[in-house]
Amino acid sequence: MAKNPLHNIIRLYIIKAAKWFMLIMPIVVLFYQENGLGMQEVFILQAIYSISIVLLEIPSGYFADALGRKNTLIIGSFFGFLGYLVYSFSFGFWGFLVAEVVLGFGQSLISGADSALLYDTLLQSKREKDYMKHEGRMISAGNFAEALAGVAGGLLAAISLRYPYYFQTAIAFMAVPASLTLYEPKVYGEMVKMSLGKIIGVVKYALIENKKLRSNIIYSSVVGASTLTMAWFVQPWFIRAELPVTMFGVLWTLLNLSVGISALFAYKFERFFGVRTTVVGITISLALGFIGAAILESYWGLLFLLIFYLARGIATPVLKDYINRITTSDIRATILSVRNFVIRIIFAIWGPFYGWYTDAFSLGGAIIIAGLVFIVLAGTSYIFFVKYNFPKAHHN
Repeated sequence: MAKNPLHNIIRLYIIKAAKWFMLIMPIVVLFYQENGLGMQEVFILQAIYSISIVLLEIPSGYFADALGRKNTLIIGSFFGFLGYLVYSFSFGFWGFLVAEVVLGFGQSLISGADSALLYDTLLQSKREKDYMKHEGRMISAGNFAEALAGVAGGLLAAISLRYPYYFQTAIAFMAVPASLTLYEPKVYGEMVKMSLGKIIGVVKYALIENKKLRSNIIYSSVVGASTLTMAWFVQPWFIRAELPVTMFGVLWTLLNLSVGISALFAYKFERFFGVRTTVVGITISLALGFIGAAILESYWGLLFLLIFYLARGIATPVLKDYINRITTSDIRATILSVRNFVIRIIFAIWGPFYGWYTDAFSLGGAIIIAGLVFIVLAGTSYIFFVKYNFPKAHHN
């Protein structure tokens, strides 16, 4: 077989599309409710999914190094297919729980291994300078797939809430033959295999020893956890607003497209306003999004959801960039995994409580509490962010 990089790149596009073409997302809460689940159980399932990702999030890079990128992607792709297959034939909490654990493991294994294989493939062909171009295209392809899936999922759900899951299983299966037909590129240089001690050392460095890095990771994680939380409030909000099911997909798509659009201009926004103003703007916008969505049950509440999602689009690339600027290349992937780890831990702690409060009292009250938790955590972490990123300004 000729080692043409295009061979791997096309297959990585397929794996990315299979991962991002999420037909189920616009109607997943409706599906849970149709199968007898309350919001507390919905958030518990997502907390379990978060924990299953956490278990492999940081060491997933080790698996890609020890087992090979191709083998890791094969296992991750199979888990992705298996998870949706279990979902398709499950009718209650325990079946869904098994599916979420399997999907969480699959997500962890694919994340990182795909980028590593792409870089090694280009390196073998002496085209590593094209890495950012191809990585950017894959991210765009993923966002485009997600947007199309939002509309298609809503239309399929109008027939039956099971149909998006059946089709999702078939789409997830596409990643299996794509990963099986990848070739393992030749790895240049000495492969650094992360031992458990090394991983613990990096985590300790990120969250204890390097105060500037810690302040960035914690603030970024608080923001990330808040956007993950809002994603699971959106569909209950649609239900409360009595929107037709066919509109779920359209509005879900518009909200996610707003993230993509604001993300495109995030760096220009940050360059114009500066670090401190950008971080303050992100914090205020997300807080307003929570409060407005909680109070307004009419269509005007969509405006505050839009504000929240636009701020999310700016926050993700900007805050990741702040972390990258103060991180060395040899531990960059692990440091970013630490950030994802903290996000999932925060969500796993608070998510089930929000779900319980929604069932026991009201959705609006749960969103208000989530907003207050965000304001307290973001406000506190912002103080340390300023202290360690702008020490002179802090002491003046």
